Amino acid sequence: MTFTNWRVAHFEPGEGAAFGAAAGGASRGEWYDVDLPGDIHESLFAAGVIGDPHGEGGEEACQWIAEREWWWRHEFDADAAAPGERLRLVFHGLDTFATIYLNGAAIAESSNMFLGIEVDVTDALVVGANILAIRFDPVPLRLGDRVAPNWPGTATGADISRRNLVRKAQFGWGWDWGPCLPTVGVWRPVELRRTRIAAIEALQFRTLALRADGAADIRVDVETDRLVAGEALALTIEIRSPGGALLVSQTSSLGGETGGAHLTATLSDAELWWTADLGAQPLYRVTATVARGAEELDRRDLRVGIRTIALDTSPDPDEPGTDFFRFVLNGRPIFAKGACWIPAHSLVGTLTRDHYRPLVEAAARGHMNMLRVWGGGLYEHDAFYDLCDEQGLLVWQDFMFACALYPERDPDFNASIEAEAAYQVKRLRHHPSIALWCGNNENQFIQDFVNEATGLKTPVEGALFYDQIIPEQVAKHDAATPYWSGSPFGGPHANSMKAGDLHNWTVWHGLPPVPDDRSIAPVDRSPEGVAYQRYAEDMGRFISEFGIQASPVMETLRRSVPAGQLHLKSPAMENRIKDNPKNKVDAMIAPVTGLPTNIEDYVDFTQMAQAEGLKFGIEHYRRRKPHCSGTLIWQLNDCWPGVSWSVLDFHGFPKAGYHYVRRVYAPAMASFKELDDGAVELWITNDRADPISGELTVSLVDMREGEGDATLWSDRVRYSVPDNGSHPVWRAEADRVGADPSRVLTLRAEDDAFPANRFFFAQIKDLVRDKAAEPRAEFRQVAPNEIEIVLEAPAYLYFVHALFSSETAIASDNYFDMAAGERRTVRIVDPARPLRAEDIVVRSG
Repeated sequence: MTFTNWRVAHFEPGEGAAFGAAAGGASRGEWYDVDLPGDIHESLFAAGVIGDPHGEGGEEACQWIAEREWWWRHEFDADAAAPGERLRLVFHGLDTFATIYLNGAAIAESSNMFLGIEVDVTDALVVGANILAIRFDPVPLRLGDRVAPNWPGTATGADISRRNLVRKAQFGWGWDWGPCLPTVGVWRPVELRRTRIAAIEALQFRTLALRADGAADIRVDVETDRLVAGEALALTIEIRSPGGALLVSQTSSLGGETGGAHLTATLSDAELWWTADLGAQPLYRVTATVARGAEELDRRDLRVGIRTIALDTSPDPDEPGTDFFRFVLNGRPIFAKGACWIPAHSLVGTLTRDHYRPLVEAAARGHMNMLRVWGGGLYEHDAFYDLCDEQGLLVWQDFMFACALYPERDPDFNASIEAEAAYQVKRLRHHPSIALWCGNNENQFIQDFVNEATGLKTPVEGALFYDQIIPEQVAKHDAATPYWSGSPFGGPHANSMKAGDLHNWTVWHGLPPVPDDRSIAPVDRSPEGVAYQRYAEDMGRFISEFGIQASPVMETLRRSVPAGQLHLKSPAMENRIKDNPKNKVDAMIAPVTGLPTNIEDYVDFTQMAQAEGLKFGIEHYRRRKPHCSGTLIWQLNDCWPGVSWSVLDFHGFPKAGYHYVRRVYAPAMASFKELDDGAVELWITNDRADPISGELTVSLVDMREGEGDATLWSDRVRYSVPDNGSHPVWRAEADRVGADPSRVLTLRAEDDAFPANRFFFAQIKDLVRDKAAEPRAEFRQVAPNEIEIVLEAPAYLYFVHALFSSETAIASDNYFDMAAGERRTVRIVDPARPLRAEDIVVRSG
């Protein structure tokens, strides 16, 4: 029985119990309805008590919520427990300092948002009506006068909120891309679970080995808890194919108070789970049942994938003194192409599969094969991981520690973290998408920079968790999945290019690069210091964070910024920028596009800089494979409608950067590389499982020409690139390309084996072209929900794009260049609502 309908009320801290909130009846206070999944903020908004928390002024107007004592209450009927029956209340997520009452009596406490708890209420329930109440105390009240540790001379926010003393989603107190909206309440389901005679406590599936003949060795483990002794019980384990056929069935006798069974088997013709760029995502079904004769007592089901995952950190023989950092899926080294994931909503209890699905599907559609769940957010709801399993996306899973020192000397705090790690690993380990457990986000990284500045060698406070407590739990409960102490981590400095993963915040933040054991320069936030061309200096092994900030699309700004403030530097627009200083973007975009003079230019210019920069960086990193083996953009998504590093804004509208990334993340990529002497090479990078070969055309084009012949010369190039290979296939010397802002190098494969590409010899603002030219567009209504746009270019066009106001509409392509005289068809489909030609605007940049 799952409890979905609740009522909530708030009181001055300490007053709720005195007013009868725990026992029901004529208690004081105004009570509001909440349906789970849900959130107090959302319910208060629906009741008209507060405005939209994400709306203008909503963040400030909601701050009082975190200062109150909140009570959640649910009334339910219960039957008497039958002989041999156990009744447990299961709380999958309480946020955060909670005391649980049943019929007025306190029965349990919780202090960790990430740790589910169970309470045996077999003897506490009454036959008939029961009242379940939960009191949530304000965080400051429970922290008292405790002082949070912090780095000397830094301001991470932890010193203000003391968030590092609380096992709660860290981003809720605000970040440089999101608002301060700390949540409170029941954020995951609550259920009354009845079990009789015996219960299944855990079910685990593992792929032990893949055989050369296509078979797979697997193992299933079941843990049980026997409630009544002396009964003859049977435990059955079944495995069914993705198509539903029964492959394995084993039944054994169940004895003892606790115990279980395991099954090992060899499955012939195993259907392997792959990332979407390499294959299919077949999901098997594993079922465990406990029965007494023909009576089924308990059942557990899992959807699983047959796959092996490993992390190769062996020495790189071709770059002496360095190590690989690459994932090996089913024995195949892969290049991880993806992004970092933050919570998809500030109010995390509201998240459902409907929130996750369009974002995860957009990642897969964008040729991504990995998402990194960032350590300042949350262990996501089950639906997120289910979708990653289905879409073929690996998950790098951080534990929830980010950008702060975490105290190690509180035994209760340490025990809570140990229990949290065990709980989350056991909850998520069956997902084939889980590729890595990672201890934290940026804590060793910051400590190393602080040590440089102070001349000390102080270990990071929290290392007990990352180096002992958490890895012990991973080894105990999911030894088959790799563990990594932090992100970034590895090498003589946490952010070293020599080993492990690194975060490149030279671009955007101006942090110095770390080629070996220390940084090589001071912070440089000048346009030259943060320029995206500096990605070319990065010889890192795996880039698990890098990015450039950009505005959301204009439609999202219209929905969140009052019309009278929809202009540059208005208070409402400034509030949508959480990074400081508010004009930090100027150093990034001034050399690329120039500075904007209106809000429309701001949207375009920031998106151009983000798109061009991500394209440049990813091309560089992918050409370096296998020495670099992964890029995870910061970030995929947003938690509110603001200006951030995301490529999908809060409502799911793709920024230009999403489409640029989608093209350079294609399984096969062709890219130009300018050399120091002015020559230009063309590289082909192949992530496919097979070699590729064919012909392509490289052309030098004069952008000043109209629809006549603007081609100065063309080369037909034969190419052949092995499986998992990357190398140059063509070169032109400097005098032949004649670098000039009016010229562009273009390439196109004869068989469209990879997306077309181009190379400019100047920044966007300096290109010599007809900037007033716009594409000619013919709209064809294919179906009520589908429109084709036939585009024709009267001159060389940059940044051709279609704008529409529906976030559910999907364009086959967007934000691309067109050669003079080129015709191209774009298809737009909206599964949720009809499309009309008059709702679509086509323009170029």
